[in-house]
Amino acid sequence: MSRSITRGAPQRRPTVRRGPPKKSLGDRLIAALPLSEAALRRAVTWSILGLGGAAAFATASWFGVPAAIGTAVADSAGRLGLNVEGVDITGIKRMNRETVYAVALEDQPKAMLRVDLNLIRERLLAYGWIADAYVARRLPDRLLIHIVEREPAAIWQNGGQLTLIDAKGVPLEPVDRNRMPDLPLVIGPGADRQEANYQRLLAAAPALKPRIKAASWVGNRRWDLTFDTGETLALPQEGAAAALVKFAELDGARSLLGKGWLRFDMRDPAKLVARKPGTDMEQAVPESGTGAAAGPSIQSARLERIDEV
Repeated sequence: MSRSITRGAPQRRPTVRRGPPKKSLGDRLIAALPLSEAALRRAVTWSILGLGGAAAFATASWFGVPAAIGTAVADSAGRLGLNVEGVDITGIKRMNRETVYAVALEDQPKAMLRVDLNLIRERLLAYGWIADAYVARRLPDRLLIHIVEREPAAIWQNGGQLTLIDAKGVPLEPVDRNRMPDLPLVIGPGADRQEANYQRLLAAAPALKPRIKAASWVGNRRWDLTFDTGETLALPQEGAAAALVKFAELDGARSLLGKGWLRFDMRDPAKLVARKPGTDMEQAVPESGTGAAAGPSIQSARLERIDEV
C-alpha cells in the first residue's frame, strides 16, 4: 500500500535583524582624534611620502648610487610638497632669533630631504651664546630647532673692550658701557680663561661675594679684588682662597671695609698690610689685640713699591 504525503507550503525562517558591525579599536581611536578623516588621510599620505623618500635617499647613499640620483629623489619629493616652508625655534632667551633663522636657511635647498641638518647644527654651535643645538625635520614642511643657551657669568674687560662671558670664559657678545648688566667684572689679559677658577674663589667666601665688584688678573698669576666700598685686596698666587677666607673673618671681626683704607695686601701669608690714601706708609694690621673697639692697632713701616711681573 502506498502512502501519499502531502507537502505543505515551505515555512519561512524568522528574519533576524543585525545591528551595524562593531567598530574595531583602531576605528574608534581614529574617530576620537580631533581631525577630520580627510585631514588624517593627508597627514598619513605626507608621512608615507616622507618616509619613503628618506628611505630611498638613504638606500641610494648606502649602496653607492651617485649623489645625483639621491638628489633627484629628494627633488621629486619636494615637487610632491616636501619643501621647507618655515622654521620652529625653541629655547631662545637672550640671543637674536633672526640670527638662528638666517643660519638655518643660509645656502640650504628648499627640498626638505636635501636639507643638511648636521651642517645647520655646526653653524649654530659657532655662535658663543649656543652651548648645544638640536635640528630635525618636522614633516611635511617645517624644520625644528631647539637651542640650549649659555648663562652669562661675568663681564671681561680687556684692552678697553667689554665682553660678556659664561662661567667657563666663553665669549658671548660685546657689552655696551651704557647698559652693563649687574655682573662681576674681570679685568686683564687671560682673565676670561680664569673665570671658572674665579667663581670657585668667590664661593670660598660667600659673605664677601656680593661686595666684590671687580677682579683684576695680575701678571697672569694672581687676583686683585675691588670692593663696592673702593678698597682693593691683593691676593697671593698660592692659597688665594684661604687668604680670602681669612680676610672675610677679619672684616667680620674688625669691619675693615668702608673705614677709609685704600688697599689691603695679603701676598705675605704671615700678615695683612693696609694702606690709607695720601700716605707713603704701609701699616700691618694685627688679627687681634687691645684697642679693637677704636680700630686696629697699627705698626708703621716705610712702604716699598712692589712691581708686578
